[in-house]
Amino acid sequence: MAAYEYTARDAAGNEVNSVYTNVESVQALRRELVKLGYELIQARRQRGPARSRGRIRQRDVASFAYKFAGMYSAGLSITSCLEILEQQTDNPAFQGVLSDVRRRVESGSSLKAAFEEHRSVFSDFFLGMIDAGESAGKLTQSLEASARYLEKRLELHEKTRAAFIYPMVVGLVCSLVVISLLIFVVPMFSQLYRRLHVELPGPTQVLVAVSGVLRSWWWLLTPGAAGAALGVRRLLKMPAVRPRWDRLKMRLPLIGRLSRLVLVSQFIRTFGMMISVGVPIIDALESAGKVARNEEMSRITADLQQAIRTGNPVAKSLRVHEIFPPMVIQLAASGEEAGILPEMLTKASDLLDRDADRLATSLLVKLEPTLTILMGMVIGLILMGVYLPMFDYMACLK
Repeated sequence: MAAYEYTARDAAGNEVNSVYTNVESVQALRRELVKLGYELIQARRQRGPARSRGRIRQRDVASFAYKFAGMYSAGLSITSCLEILEQQTDNPAFQGVLSDVRRRVESGSSLKAAFEEHRSVFSDFFLGMIDAGESAGKLTQSLEASARYLEKRLELHEKTRAAFIYPMVVGLVCSLVVISLLIFVVPMFSQLYRRLHVELPGPTQVLVAVSGVLRSWWWLLTPGAAGAALGVRRLLKMPAVRPRWDRLKMRLPLIGRLSRLVLVSQFIRTFGMMISVGVPIIDALESAGKVARNEEMSRITADLQQAIRTGNPVAKSLRVHEIFPPMVIQLAASGEEAGILPEMLTKASDLLDRDADRLATSLLVKLEPTLTILMGMVIGLILMGVYLPMFDYMACLK
């Protein structure tokens, strides 16, 4: 699939310049435009740099949803809102998406069906919210809820990612220092000891051997590391491996609890927002499970759906699964009793987000000294291996 910049003529003879995304060829573009009542004049495929500059972020979608909700609640029609937002955006790729959505709506498609043609931009959650909002006459509320959800999700993701930037930088620096010592420093001492006819102890022999391998095959380091990372990534996506990896992530010593908090918060928030706009509970659970993108949570979602179909309350169904903290279950029970389940689920998600934020900060505080000590130990061991023969040589001279 590719994106095309094109010029077309509408039924009134007016020329239109825009961008069309997710189309295979110019011929396919021509067919799509004919369906929408346009005649293609010329088209040019967007290539490398242009596409990268036009990458559509979820923050763009959140901003779009807020603006769309504001204009629609003020009385503007859907097509007018889309046209204004299309003109306002400075992202060529997103402009093309909005242009296509507007044309489809003008041709009689529902808003959800028009958005659905761009699943790479609009998530299942967003599509479900739009569908529910259109059906229940709550499009403004659906758009606002979608925007709040996306912003909360991005905020938590950024905080979690920021907490691990320092450890990653320390690990990278440590790796570069170790590689530099092995490639440049160890060979110098190896030559010196060879000239002095000093017998090398075991640790030093290992260092010299590793240094020789690195010096001979240094050009394989980057592609080898990239290939290994790609291989591991593909392995973890395999159907036979993915469920086990998803379970393992939630049981790891340090980041397991953080992974569970983030996962449950996202699941609960999605579930609450979906039912707040009128989505049936079973369908809301289905969407929440898809958004989680975790095989273990998908299994739990199926169990929850089955339990609720048999007549169990939401809180009782959640209680069976230990991944949900007692606080979430208690708030869900209170919400069911008071008839405010969506609000209580959102409250539970907010509390989980705070816990995740505090835990990420705490992990960072613990990781900083630990990584510094480990880096010092690794470099110290290498230097000790380098200087051991020197100590033996000095002892012989005495």
